Amino acid sequence: MDKREGERCSRKNAAAAQERDASANPSSPVVAAFRVFQQELDTKHDKYERLVKLSRDITIESKRTIFLLHRVTNVPDIEGVLNEAEIKLDGVRQKIGQVAEELRGEDIFQFHRAFTPGIQEYVEAVSFLHYIRHRSLISLEEINARLVYTTAEKADPKGSAEAPPIGAQVLTFQVTPSDYLLGVADLTGELMRMCISSVGNGDIDTPFQLSQFLRQIHDGFSYIGNTGPYEVSKKLHTLRQSLGKVEDACYALQVRGSEIPKHMLADVFCSRTTLIDPEEGAV
Repeated sequence: MDKREGERCSRKNAAAAQERDASANPSSPVVAAFRVFQQELDTKHDKYERLVKLSRDITIESKRTIFLLHRVTNVPDIEGVLNEAEIKLDGVRQKIGQVAEELRGEDIFQFHRAFTPGIQEYVEAVSFLHYIRHRSLISLEEINARLVYTTAEKADPKGSAEAPPIGAQVLTFQVTPSDYLLGVADLTGELMRMCISSVGNGDIDTPFQLSQFLRQIHDGFSYIGNTGPYEVSKKLHTLRQSLGKVEDACYALQVRGSEIPKHMLADVFCSRTTLIDPEEGAV
């Protein structure tokens, strides 16, 4: 028994020594394979982190654009505000061009969670600007048409129709349908805030326009129902809340608008909103 146990221990020690030699030997095929895996994972992780940072920058600039666009309800020079917002969005498109460069030759769905928050915020900002200017909803094709870049020069955020220079490569970024839907769902909250600001400034026409537009968006999301992405069904509740607040404002204006001075309409609407949805006000 002792002899067999000694042979078993010696075999174990020999196998352990071979493993140590393999790990210490840089020319070992196992070590070489795992070093390749390590490099691939490090490269992917670094790219993911760069995309997260770009997404944060896109989100910040898009939010600033949205805050700027809310000034259109109380400034005389609306076109000046819209032009300034367009310049800010051009800078955002430059950032999206950097995202497209990072994703060149990659499967975008491996990195989608890294940059989707910024893209949704951009869709919200560009659709808000488009609504203020045209009183309609921008399409996914119109958004993607502005995200065409050429690699021979700085990324062209306007998607110029001119032919690219000889030898230049065209780089495109495609907003996914789910990011588009989520951005449009967030747009409804900004339209509800625009309604409140309009009422406060004595504008009694904009709330009715917004109510009709939000009903159309709500009908579109209702057709999707539970067949769309999970995040879309979650935001449908918020969309209904925004629509309800705008409809409540329209009701107050229609029924009691002649009784309340224009400068007090916003206070009345805000108090009614608090009574209807006290939980959201407490968040």
